[in-house]
Amino acid sequence: MEIYIPQETLTTGPSLVHVFLHCPKLPAYTTIMPSLSSSSSTCTFLLSFLFALNASNCAAKEISSTSSPRQLSVDYYAKTCPQLEQLVGSVTSQQFKEAPVSGPATIRLFFHDCFVQGCDASILISTTPGSKVLAEKDAEDNQDLRVEGFQTISKAKALVESKCPDVVSSADILAIAARDYVHLAGGPYYQVKKGRWDGNISMASRVPYNIPRANFTVDQQLKLFNSKGLTLEDLVVLSGAHTFGFAHCKQFASRLYNYRGTKQPDPDMDPRLLKALRMSCPQFGGNSDTVAPFDVTTPFLFDHAYYANLEAKLGLLASDQALFLDPRTKPLVLQLGTDKHKFFQAFTAAMEKMGSIGVETGT
Repeated sequence: MEIYIPQETLTTGPSLVHVFLHCPKLPAYTTIMPSLSSSSSTCTFLLSFLFALNASNCAAKEISSTSSPRQLSVDYYAKTCPQLEQLVGSVTSQQFKEAPVSGPATIRLFFHDCFVQGCDASILISTTPGSKVLAEKDAEDNQDLRVEGFQTISKAKALVESKCPDVVSSADILAIAARDYVHLAGGPYYQVKKGRWDGNISMASRVPYNIPRANFTVDQQLKLFNSKGLTLEDLVVLSGAHTFGFAHCKQFASRLYNYRGTKQPDPDMDPRLLKALRMSCPQFGGNSDTVAPFDVTTPFLFDHAYYANLEAKLGLLASDQALFLDPRTKPLVLQLGTDKHKFFQAFTAAMEKMGSIGVETGT
């Protein structure tokens, strides 16, 4: 079934539906959109899945290795760039209309930036031509970061520089854009504290041990989150960002055919979801560009359905489903799955904490 959007409407019943989305002007990419809801859903977005990472503007500042955490504030640019939020907002709103995938792409970009030597926009720095030392964005674990996330920050940075030259850091723009997309997709709007400095050190070698894997256990995830000053609750709440966005087959294929070396599928996956995923993610071969939504029920909305999906064995990644299976995290998963307001409040607080990781002063 081939659908040309953003104006087509797809209606599905209670059974799983395998849908191909194709852009006639760009290379074709496929996505799995199984609907497990008995009500109809509307697909009104044009998804363009490109994988070349564009170079992004990033005003680097020298960072002192002995500096202390910087005090962030909501009104940091009140005098130097009072229109900052509106400028970034004009870019994110337009980008969201043109390519809704920009939302989860930018939030993931923010996460990957903060978890590797702090929220300093070093994820935006390109590898120096001819250098043997690769930058963060060229690390293997960052190769599937969406180009739309980089484009968002590049466009916003250019606009902000035209109005407030040499004032606003790319790190702050990334934090604001991530918040904008959360809200544009139906999530909470929250104040973003600002004052981050950009870093000029970006090394791919620092990425692997700072980014969680798709098959991580709760113990492994918790160890990494604790190393960033984040708690068990922060782990569960920030994982809720998987309420929208997509993952490539390679991130979950082992669950479909050989879960943890058993040569059997993961028993904690709904059989209907397993069948649908196997249709487009064969054990051998297949299209490496194929992706599936983290949230099979409301893949384009920022809501709390992610948690209810885990209870129904509809988690896409092993690391997601593990949150429902572990007795330490299961109670919070159950709470957030029935209380969207609680999730939004907790997510706002967790994003502020994550956005403060490794923030430093500079000269």
